[in-house]
Amino acid sequence: MVVSTTDTSITETPRRRRLEPDERREQILDCAIRMFGERPYAAVSTSDLAKDAGVARGLINHYFGTKRDLYLEVVRAMVGVPPMETVKLPTGSVRHRVGVSVEWLLKSIEAHGATWVAVTGSEGVGADPEVQRILDDADQAAAERVLEIVGITGEPHRDELIAMIRAYGGMAKSAGREWIVRGSLTRDQVGTMLTDLLVTLIAETFPKLR
Repeated sequence: MVVSTTDTSITETPRRRRLEPDERREQILDCAIRMFGERPYAAVSTSDLAKDAGVARGLINHYFGTKRDLYLEVVRAMVGVPPMETVKLPTGSVRHRVGVSVEWLLKSIEAHGATWVAVTGSEGVGADPEVQRILDDADQAAAERVLEIVGITGEPHRDELIAMIRAYGGMAKSAGREWIVRGSLTRDQVGTMLTDLLVTLIAETFPKLR
């Protein structure tokens, strides 16, 4: 029997596009971000991660190493501050600039709420020095970025100012938990509170250090 090559009754299954290495790595990381937010660290296996990402388990080892190494990448993704060259600093009043910063934080929390809460709190891997170092570095970078956004540079009390903003960051994490975990505050309430607190810190508390 001769089968016509133009027979429309025969449909060829389309081939799945082969992902580039960076895309495959990003796919695995996205799955890990979601899964570490849904389950405790100990309940997540690389086999589950591989199945969810649709890849061989060996690819997780290839791109990230161990499960802990992958978790550290998740932590970095959750708390990392974008490089300055990728950010357009807001202008206008201090309140407007602070509001833009707070809105960026709220969007970050909103995008991966459960995972953000897990990695910034005690739900992650517990007392892990490497995780703590990543969190501390992120707190420092975020505090320095706040000073840049509000235009405070070259201050003689810079170390004290940064310490105060890091303390404010602790309040921001607690507020995020009230919103995401407990539902005791709304997104708007958290935004208003964090904006008011940071504006007060800058306008009233900072000058007292000079």
